[in-house]
Amino acid sequence: MRNEFIEIYKQHIKREGWDKFLSWLEKSDFFTAPASTNFHSACKGGLCEHSVKVYKRFLKIVQLEFGENWQEKISHESIAICALLHDVCKINFYKEDIKNVKINGEWQQRPYYKVEDDLPYGHGEKSVYIINGFMKLNREEALIINWHMGEFDLRVKGGSYSLPDVFYKYPCCLLFHNADVQATYLDEKRGF
Repeated sequence: MRNEFIEIYKQHIKREGWDKFLSWLEKSDFFTAPASTNFHSACKGGLCEHSVKVYKRFLKIVQLEFGENWQEKISHESIAICALLHDVCKINFYKEDIKNVKINGEWQQRPYYKVEDDLPYGHGEKSVYIINGFMKLNREEALIINWHMGEFDLRVKGGSYSLPDVFYKYPCCLLFHNADVQATYLDEKRGF
């Protein structure tokens, strides 16, 4: 998936800072990190895999929703930026460890991923912060990435009423959330 990610990235992202950001990604654990601790794509390379799958889903959903003139609504560059980079908040976030698990009545050591968050900035908002350190996001891109967790976002669970406004004012935010959920549950496997 690494090669596919880089190919999509280089083909569609041309914004100032794209090269520095890609270089930073290549020096980080982005291409070897899992996408989650034990849910979707909880395996080496899962984060990159998830990002590519979300890109494919988002592109299809946008094309279906807006038809042949879809690029009047959102650019291909924006689709690539949002999909490929929405979870950069997970870089250097998961650490592999061993835990004891009871299987058939016997304790066995099993690998798992634990969270070690050195920059507890949130989830989507952390990705926006990281990306903006390299290249400037437009408003819609920032909102898509910031709210990509949709109803699963802890701010929404805590009582924030911003999400419906975002989905009404920026429909691509809803489409992206759907792409992320579809990739997670339809295209990826659960577990370590």
